This record gives sequence, structure tokens and C-alpha cells, in this order.
Amino acid sequence: MEIKVIDNDVERAIKLLKNKLNKSGLFRELKKRRHYEKPSVRRKKKHQEALKRLAKKRRMTMR
Repeated sequence: MEIKVIDNDVERAIKLLKNKLNKSGLFRELKKRRHYEKPSVRRKKKHQEALKRLAKKRRMTMR
């Protein structure tokens, strides 16, 4: 990943970098790996997230 600094505007370059990293899911992955999670807990969490997405999808189609 490459971010070019234009006109010595480092603040803007940092903002662009953070935005790209966030979109790529790096921060979410770092947060997830911060602590060890047992495989059973991981599966349970994954299932709960899937149910949450499904419920949201159902709500959106009801409108």
C-alpha cells in the first residue's frame, strides 16, 4: 500500500492511510487477534453475526 504526500500535507496522508487500512479490515483483524479465542467461542460468535446479518436483511426487505 502506498500513500503519496502532496505539498507536505502529512496530516492528510495519514488520514488517507487510516481510511485505506480501515477499508481493508486491518484494524478489525488486529482487534480480533488481540486476545486468544477458543475455536468453540469463535464458531459461536460467527453464528451470532450471521444471524444478526440475516435479521438486518429481513428488516430491510420488509420496508
